[in-house]
Amino acid sequence: MRVIEGKLEAQNLRFALIVSRFNEALTSRLEAGAVDCLVRHGADEKDITIFRVPGAWEIPMVASKLASV
Repeated sequence: MRVIEGKLEAQNLRFALIVSRFNEALTSRLEAGAVDCLVRHGADEKDITIFRVPGAWEIPMVASKLASV
């Protein structure tokens, strides 16, 4: 059996978080949790960029544009 397992190391990487402004009471907590997780695994806060979009419909479009950069 072959097992491939990644490491939870975020050093020297850049991250983009796409966060919906709709239902901000919930999404702000998800954003904070995601940032906390990245920082705990070694990411530098200057390497995390947060993109806020109006709602869920805009997330795939922004993700697609970011993936092509």
